[in-house]
Amino acid sequence: MYQHILVPIDGSLNSERALREAIRFARFHRAQLMLVHVLEDIHYADMENYINYAEIMKSFKDSARKMLEKASQEARQADVEVTEKLLVASGRRVAHVLVEEASQWPADLIVIGTHGRSGFNRLLLGSIAEGVLRISPVPVLLIRSESE
Repeated sequence: MYQHILVPIDGSLNSERALREAIRFARFHRAQLMLVHVLEDIHYADMENYINYAEIMKSFKDSARKMLEKASQEARQADVEVTEKLLVASGRRVAHVLVEEASQWPADLIVIGTHGRSGFNRLLLGSIAEGVLRISPVPVLLIRSESE
C-alpha cells in the first residue's frame, strides 16, 4: 500500500521518533523513505552590514546535511531504501514546501513528528505538522512526543 514515505527531519526528538516509526512502516511495507529538511529563510534588512548571510546559510546547510545523513544511516542500518533531500523555503511556508515535495516525488504517506501543542501555544507558535495535515493530498501520520 505505502511504497513512498516522506519524512521531514528537523533534529528534534519528535522528528527522531517519527523517523523510527517511518522505518518500521517502511520495513513492513517494503517501502522507500525520502528524508527531507527544509531550511527557512532568515532576513534582517537592518543587520545586513553586521551579518554574513551567505556564511550563515552555508553553516545551516552543512548542519542540515549532517542531520539528514545521520538519519539516512539509521534507515540503511535497518535495511530500508532511503534518499534524502535538502529544500529551501524561499519565502514559502514549510508545510507547503513539504506537501509540494510529497506531491512531486510522489509520496503515498507523510510521517511527521508533532509537539502536540494545543490552545494558545499552538496559536502562538503555529504547527508545521498541522499545516501539512490540512493541505496534504496523501495520508499523514502524526507522531507525538513521548512525554505527551
